Amino acid sequence: MPLPTITTPTYTLVIPSSGKKITYRPFLVKEEKVLVMAMESDDMDQVGRAIKDVLSACITTRGIRVEKLSTFDIEYLFLNVRGKSVGESIEVLVTCTDDGETKVPLTVSIDEIKVKENPEHNKDIKLDENLTLRMRYPSLSEFVAQNFGEGNNVEASFDVIASCIEMIFTDEETWSAKDHSKKEWLKFVETIPTSSFKQVETFFNTMPKLTHTVKVLNPKTGVENEVVLEGLSAFFS
Repeated sequence: MPLPTITTPTYTLVIPSSGKKITYRPFLVKEEKVLVMAMESDDMDQVGRAIKDVLSACITTRGIRVEKLSTFDIEYLFLNVRGKSVGESIEVLVTCTDDGETKVPLTVSIDEIKVKENPEHNKDIKLDENLTLRMRYPSLSEFVAQNFGEGNNVEASFDVIASCIEMIFTDEETWSAKDHSKKEWLKFVETIPTSSFKQVETFFNTMPKLTHTVKVLNPKTGVENEVVLEGLSAFFS
């Protein structure tokens, strides 16, 4: 007689960047093992792959390609899958800003952690009187490649920028990213005027972020601090 199958509950969630509603299940022991081993390795590339693999297994809605989701989508999804898997709250260690060294443990409810948008954020960047550049959000693999990859950091940054171009367009014409090679886009990035390139940097700096603001009392100074937690790593420190 075969062993029984355990029924796993499913939940719904909205992907921040697209507004698409998906269903997902908590991760299982075998998936948690993969995550723990990746976290213990201190290899960010391995951690990124583990997160993508676990999310791919846990998302039950068809047609969702995790590798194409933006960094903040993946962070938000992973945080919520983890919440349904091991607990609805997270223990974090917060550094007080008034002295920059005192650390205070806090419990944060996962439901309170949201992806927030910057009102100054814009995906469209004017290059000249006619041309407009439209950017897309980097995937987790592109983010890891830029921040933790080997080699020249400037080259890695240009590589990510070229990868994140969605299209160039005028009122009459459109040049789509998929219709041109990576080498062509890299050469194009090098021709962007400095003023417009600063807007490209602003696009990345003002992208939606997984963030939560907490208030904590410094036990050494008696000062109440307001601390902003940003990115997945802030909630698993």
